[in-house]
Amino acid sequence: MVFECGCGAMKFCPRCGTRLVATKIEHNNNRVPVLKCPKCGYVEETQAHRTPLKKISHSPQELIAVIGKEEQKLRTLPTAKVECPKCGNTLAYVWQVQTRSSDESSTLFFRCTKCGYTFREYG
Repeated sequence: MVFECGCGAMKFCPRCGTRLVATKIEHNNNRVPVLKCPKCGYVEETQAHRTPLKKISHSPQELIAVIGKEEQKLRTLPTAKVECPKCGNTLAYVWQVQTRSSDESSTLFFRCTKCGYTFREYG
């Protein structure tokens, strides 16, 4: 039995109706991906071994967006009235980045339009 949902297909055991779990088993000295029933042990081969998946991981530094001097010259960022702690100017470019976990508020970054000093405010 196959149940279609928005995220893909879930398969259920034809013997007992339990949802099949993706796992790997040893077969001819190779680890082969299969769908296995955790309740009765039913095993079904999958096509996953034909299209290997790549796991891509990023370091936290790669996930932080930094606005460089060249991008700042484009003047496409929104501005906010906030005092620059370095020169006292009251106008700065502003952008928002989720630097911590998703259940915490994002960090506001400011770049002074006069001296270019970048500072942040935690929400």
